Amino acid sequence: MRELLDDEQIKAGEELDEELQTVQQESTEFEFDLLLIRCNNAITEEIGVDYRNVCETSDSR
Repeated sequence: MRELLDDEQIKAGEELDEELQTVQQESTEFEFDLLLIRCNNAITEEIGVDYRNVCETSDSR
């Protein structure tokens, strides 16, 4: 059963989104892709879910 996110988790997700948007604008595509891989790996390790498999991705920026 899927647990609901609490306010703290939602806020952390929104903050990560904002940071990633800023970094994406300031990085090359290669640098940003490497960062996303590192973030996905960290999320997978932390929550035990393969983040890449639960989030739809797009090759377009």
